[in-house]
Amino acid sequence: MREKADPFPGWVEALERRHRHRLTFPEVRKGLQALSSLYVERRARLPAGGALEGEGKRAAFALYYGPTHFLLVREIVRGLGAGRPRPRAILDLGCGTGPAGAAWALEAGASVEGVDRSSWAVEETRWTLGRLGLRGRARKGDVESATLPPAPAGVVAAFTVNELAPEARARLFSRLLDAPRAGVRVLVVEPLARRALTWWDEWVRAFAGRGGREDEWRLRAEVPASVAELGRAAGLDPTALGARSLWLPA
Repeated sequence: MREKADPFPGWVEALERRHRHRLTFPEVRKGLQALSSLYVERRARLPAGGALEGEGKRAAFALYYGPTHFLLVREIVRGLGAGRPRPRAILDLGCGTGPAGAAWALEAGASVEGVDRSSWAVEETRWTLGRLGLRGRARKGDVESATLPPAPAGVVAAFTVNELAPEARARLFSRLLDAPRAGVRVLVVEPLARRALTWWDEWVRAFAGRGGREDEWRLRAEVPASVAELGRAAGLDPTALGARSLWLPA
């Protein structure tokens, strides 16, 4: 039987056509530099949706962070064996443009439900799922109150938890810890840098107490040429991808 072709390269090419038709390369590069500065130096603006303000930042988010987050989550899912036993559905909390839920769903043969507070992100996730040939939907909502899918299922929060207000993060924490009792496995992914992750150690202890694990991932990725060019132009290294994760099996 012939192996199914990887849809990732075609998705990245389609992203270029979707987001570059009205913006020049310098405009997208400037948007990516603004995003990078926001994540590192002005994190207080993130809970209010600062990452997706303006067409340049939205295009940069889709064209750079979408593909790199897809590659990272796919590597993590493979490393953890999270696709087996096969979940029927993946709930992607704070889905953004949909790369995390899509990466897990493609590995596992599952459907996807994306939840995000941004209408733009919801529409982008719908487009991503369609372009990758995945079953699923996306809707606008608060991640901490999203309904968990019926078992067997998975929940992923990739680069999302740290952007929540403390009260919302506490509510989500309680729900994720209880999810495995309902047959739902949990994956949390955040950047390697620990400076802003003031809550991380508490979550590590709690996940470990429920049979979970913490991991660090460093991936030397062969990213598409368009993604590499954009990253280097903005002063980033798109070939050295990294993340830390928390995993809680059902």
